[in-house]
Amino acid sequence: MKKCHNILIRDIPLFGCIAFGIIDRGTNVLQVRPISECPLSCIFCSTDAGTRTGRRISEYMVDLEQLLEAFESAASYKETNEIEAHIDTVGEPLMYPQLVDLVAGLSANSHVRTVSMQTNGFLLNRKLIDELAAAGLSRINISIESLDPGLAKSIAGIDSYNVERVLENAEYIARNTEIDLLIAPVWLPGINDREILKLIEYALSIGAGKKWPALGIQKFLSHKFGRKPDIKIMSWDKFYSQLGEWERIYNTKLVLRPEDFGSYKCKTIPRMFKRNEKLKVKVLGFGWMKGEKIAVARERVITIVDAERIPVGREISVRMERVVDGIYMARAMNA
Repeated sequence: MKKCHNILIRDIPLFGCIAFGIIDRGTNVLQVRPISECPLSCIFCSTDAGTRTGRRISEYMVDLEQLLEAFESAASYKETNEIEAHIDTVGEPLMYPQLVDLVAGLSANSHVRTVSMQTNGFLLNRKLIDELAAAGLSRINISIESLDPGLAKSIAGIDSYNVERVLENAEYIARNTEIDLLIAPVWLPGINDREILKLIEYALSIGAGKKWPALGIQKFLSHKFGRKPDIKIMSWDKFYSQLGEWERIYNTKLVLRPEDFGSYKCKTIPRMFKRNEKLKVKVLGFGWMKGEKIAVARERVITIVDAERIPVGREISVRMERVVDGIYMARAMNA
């Protein structure tokens, strides 16, 4: 399915939508989402990113100045100077053309202690790494699913994926910069089981985890709108049991907790809507996924589902269906 809308987000609120802006989940970590695009089409992608998407109809990019202003508003409200600004997306942060400036702006914020980023590493190069280090990036989490070039390419979903280049850049980060490196593979049972041990050994061998844990092994989860490879879902008990065993073998931290990264609960940005609340909104544009539109009310973005036939510009009545973590989703009444 071909995406048809590339949207620059400017002069609308940056709170409320999972695909862009700022997300506050009630801790000292604020998620910063500047762009939604991704160059890969990973077989396990929870957000159906990349050129092989079957559900996305829009991609977003946020105006840098407005993003930094929104972050300052959120950070100052939380009343702590130990904020972690975590740049993550429903795609790939390295696609954002002003990423270095974003890191610099976040690093200069008086409320920020740590600037971190989640990436697949595909677009990294030494020049960009040096620029990110100079801008103040504290930690980079790189998702690498296999050391084997063929398997890595198959998992990434594109022929141009070169894991050897990703590994070279990971080693450069660990050995030549002040940026801390965390290797974050997604464990895909039946696909990359043997690779997980190799990745543990690899991360430790290159000096990842100077300040924070060297590894953040992720359990594959099946998401409603994500891709679903043909694998048997592992139970949480089995997952943590195996990580605990590997911890003892390799004498390294694998079962991670929020406190390992200095994360703790703190003041939450107020929820602006209640579940099942009814209100009138004006439809402003196309949503992220097929059938969605976005609207604004009370300085928040609302995603309206099952809205394919509702035209942009129309004022409609909606009922709020999701209000968790400041992400707002609604359904048009009598749609």
